[in-house]
Amino acid sequence: MSQPVSAESATAALAQALGDGGLEIVDLTAPLSSSTPTLELPDPFNNLIDFSIDNQAEYDDRGPYWKHANIHTGEHIGTHIDAPIHWISGREGKDVSQVEPARLIGPALVLDFSAQANEHPDHLIDVADIEAWEAENGAFPQNCWVLVRTGWDSRAGDRQSFLNKYDGSSHTPGFTSQCALWLAERSEISGVGVETVGIDAGGAAALEPAFPMHYHLLGHDKYGITSLRNLQKLPARGAIIVIAPLPIAGGTGSPVRVYALVDGSTGGIQ
Repeated sequence: MSQPVSAESATAALAQALGDGGLEIVDLTAPLSSSTPTLELPDPFNNLIDFSIDNQAEYDDRGPYWKHANIHTGEHIGTHIDAPIHWISGREGKDVSQVEPARLIGPALVLDFSAQANEHPDHLIDVADIEAWEAENGAFPQNCWVLVRTGWDSRAGDRQSFLNKYDGSSHTPGFTSQCALWLAERSEISGVGVETVGIDAGGAAALEPAFPMHYHLLGHDKYGITSLRNLQKLPARGAIIVIAPLPIAGGTGSPVRVYALVDGSTGGIQ
């Protein structure tokens, strides 16, 4: 009978794997700058400010030995997390500082719908699509994050292409209302991550309820992360995700740095 692994030996093994390359660290975060594509709400709704940086000293009279700056940004800019209180359905829930760290580290499952999104940018993922993935790849583990690959990160360098707005609407992939509720009710899931600017489809205002991923996911104490990159470097299952938001007291969200730990012997999917 195998002996249980102690916490000490588990952390030692993790440190060894990170040190000798047995685990590869994959950065899933989009760089944050003034050119980062951000959500654009129509009138009369208020938009968040774009990210900007304002140098206050640069090895000069304002500070001869140092460089430092003020940053200005909205909570939901670039690669960021949505906390439950971001949405009316979660208004009695957690702010971003109250999200348990244990919920921010867990198994990463990568579901690839890039072919469908390339053919039809308004593609909506339904329950049957995810059930088919589970039938092929196995059941969801506890505390997992569902990461949806659509190839949308390839558009991130061009704001117009990334937001894909025409005919009075944004055209980006997402989930059906039924799928949003189904995911929200899955006890194994901590959250859902996407490559697009928001966790809902571009046309989700027309669904019932409007913006169903926000409504159902955040209303069920789940979380969303957006504007991910490099999901093609991860296996369908087997990676570990690490999400590090700023613990903003009362915050509805925060820019995040997101990493995945991947078995270095497999090298992920290239």
